[in-house]
Amino acid sequence: MTLTQRWLLPEGIDEVAPEDAARLEQLRRELIDRLQAWGYQLVTPPLVEYLDALLTGPAKMLELQTFKLIDEMSGRLLGIRADITPQVARIAAHKLRNKQDVLRLCYIGNVLKTLPVCQGTSRNPTQLGAEIYGHTGAESDIEILQLMVEALTIIGFEGEIVLDIGHVGVFRGLAQQAELSSEQEQALFQALQRKALPEIEHLLTQYKLNTDSHTMLLALAELNGAKGVLAKAQQVLAKAPASVLAALETVQTVAIMSEQRLPKVAINFDLAELRGYDYHTGMVFAAYQAGSAQALAMGGRYDGIGEDFGHAQPATGFSLDLKEMVVNSRAASEEKEVISVVWQDEIEQHQMVEQLRSQGKIVAYQLSDSKVTASKTLVKQDDRWTVVETGTN
Repeated sequence: MTLTQRWLLPEGIDEVAPEDAARLEQLRRELIDRLQAWGYQLVTPPLVEYLDALLTGPAKMLELQTFKLIDEMSGRLLGIRADITPQVARIAAHKLRNKQDVLRLCYIGNVLKTLPVCQGTSRNPTQLGAEIYGHTGAESDIEILQLMVEALTIIGFEGEIVLDIGHVGVFRGLAQQAELSSEQEQALFQALQRKALPEIEHLLTQYKLNTDSHTMLLALAELNGAKGVLAKAQQVLAKAPASVLAALETVQTVAIMSEQRLPKVAINFDLAELRGYDYHTGMVFAAYQAGSAQALAMGGRYDGIGEDFGHAQPATGFSLDLKEMVVNSRAASEEKEVISVVWQDEIEQHQMVEQLRSQGKIVAYQLSDSKVTASKTLVKQDDRWTVVETGTN
């Protein structure tokens, strides 16, 4: 690498400029304070762990996204985390399992991915999230939805949020009833994600399912829209197994609660939304900015988490990339006023500087042969140190 190329970063790895870094830190504090106000306890998992502990349970799907290295002390294989959620699940299952029946945890930290999730996205995002452990009801799902919307509102997306809500139990139950093989289920899953109706119908015909299973699986691709689609789903899926009907009832309950708790948020229900199908066990949801196809935040239910650590429990949560939102935000960072002062070996000057800083002011000393870009200056007038507009002294 030549001297002129040494400043280049690896593709997909980015840094944060001062104005964005200040905004990022401000939001980090505001969001963690807000999460703690809801009763969520902050945890800080390590950046690296033993690989076999990091990739347990559903987290095995993260193996291709995980950077690996050898621990020089133990000789064991380590992994740099690609997602903090599995680490928090380990903490909940191993260290805090007997603390309380319902456990609320939150976190924020950097993660590292071998490949970007989508083209143009960062491989070193700043992940923030919240999780509820130990509760199976719709109340915890709606709490996480509320909290996700509040977080996005604090970041600056008030009035622009659209929620997309689904339930992986609907497709999973219908696939089991139809006795699809794992290969058939995966192929149909891929087609449903694309809403490719001709392909879905071709696959279902090829599988030679009974009429009821064929009809219900085909209908899934079009069961999306406002709350009214749930009533349609109950009719179309009337012959579905009990697990599917229970999933529909859960979504219906969340829809009713959402009208009370999130009256200003547009909500779309999509029963073919299968984001995280291999990971989630119940409701799945994502928040979008109106007119955008890229999710701002996402989450869902993953009951049974912690089983590999000896304590399986129900859980639901959400996460988002705070850095991406700050860097790509349309809102300009607030430029703070700077007060400059020429260094003098005088105790009164130093005391005044400390006083101003304790009041939240930014005071920067002018070093020798240098200038500080500032709108105000601290100068001595009539034997008193006073802040004046630059150029008026």
